[in-house]
Amino acid sequence: MAEMQDYKSTVKYETFSYLPEMSAEKTRGHIAYLIKKGWNPAVEHVEPARSFNHYWYMWKLPMFGEQSVDRVLEELEACHREYPNHHVRVIGYDNYAQSQGLAFVVYRGKR
Repeated sequence: MAEMQDYKSTVKYETFSYLPEMSAEKTRGHIAYLIKKGWNPAVEHVEPARSFNHYWYMWKLPMFGEQSVDRVLEELEACHREYPNHHVRVIGYDNYAQSQGLAFVVYRGKR
């Protein structure tokens, strides 16, 4: 039987946080996927201590109709430069389902 991992010692966010840290290419691929699905990208950030108890702050408005992966990556980097100690995530809003289609942390702040 495979050894069970203990997740108590590390903080986990979103579905992808249980996997190894994503490379720049994988992050780019996930953003390309959400754009291909027609979802609207948005960037959010929050202090690490508040990440589970409060809503995250929105970085600017969602990028309605954005088709450029590079533009989304630029906004993620700009948010991270402005708030280097915050967690920064990207979200793909699904207009049809009126919910988040995808969300994952790109930059983790220091606890």
